[in-house]
Amino acid sequence: MRIFVSGSLAYDRIMDFPGRFSDHILPDKIHILNVCFTVNGLAERFGGTAGNIAYNLSLLGEKPEILAAAGKDFERYAQWLTHLGLPLGGICVIPEEFTAGAYITTDKADNQITGFNPGAMRHPSRYTFEGICGDEAIAIISPGNIEDMLTYSRAFKQRGVPYIFDPGQTITALTGAQLVEMMTGAALLISNDYELEMIMKPTGFDRSAILRRAAGLITTLGENGALLVTAAGETRIPAVPVVRVADPTGAGDAFRAGLLKGLVTGKPLAAAARMGAVCASFAVECLGTQEHAFTLERFWQRFQASFGDGDGSAALRA
Repeated sequence: MRIFVSGSLAYDRIMDFPGRFSDHILPDKIHILNVCFTVNGLAERFGGTAGNIAYNLSLLGEKPEILAAAGKDFERYAQWLTHLGLPLGGICVIPEEFTAGAYITTDKADNQITGFNPGAMRHPSRYTFEGICGDEAIAIISPGNIEDMLTYSRAFKQRGVPYIFDPGQTITALTGAQLVEMMTGAALLISNDYELEMIMKPTGFDRSAILRRAAGLITTLGENGALLVTAAGETRIPAVPVVRVADPTGAGDAFRAGLLKGLVTGKPLAAAARMGAVCASFAVECLGTQEHAFTLERFWQRFQASFGDGDGSAALRA
């Protein structure tokens, strides 16, 4: 089964400032702020919602199609995706733009100053789904270009392709009507608990109203796991124990990848969500969103250690 991952591709450029921002900002001159922070260096990592989800899916043995726009500096990222065996056909390169980039500077007190250039993400990727029908594909619409998110949700519904709607960071850029349109007909709406409150406010929906439009709702709760809600009831998905928490940033995208892997291989929704929790546990153990790695054997060992065979983990591996 084909997997379509719509969202963003970005370079995360991370810098460490060896002092505290507050020591270099004069409160009485904040209205004419003009400061320069000399950093210890710069680390560049591959990121973006579509890139992160696709990376985790590649670890799980899948080769999803990434639907996103990239810029004239995309070559390094393209080489990385090619190394992972991922197809590039759904990525639209905008030659006059740079690939989206986040420039994150962190001081000794863990305060951050971030600049984000959307770059090529301003442009839709304009993928067409000729010949694709619902019984041979599954998709996720994650935060990215707004036009893509709207266009692809309509295309998936028209072709009967089940899709997960994951508005994330784009919630504030979407109107209530747009959120309602995209969640209506979705197989799942997924968000964290804060984002769910942000979805409820402009739509005026509570959970019951959301479930009249989407077949299911998954709310991720960080170290408290996740909550799966469908018309059949609620299922708690516990967080999977980790060796250490190094960086929770990529956990959400990893969860979505594990969830998709479960769904694309025909697993029950609760079991697929548990697979998401296992995938997320590997992500939080490393700095960066595409720095962790695991074999399928390690993945299933951790799954069994957390959930046993009570929900058919032995059958899941088959």
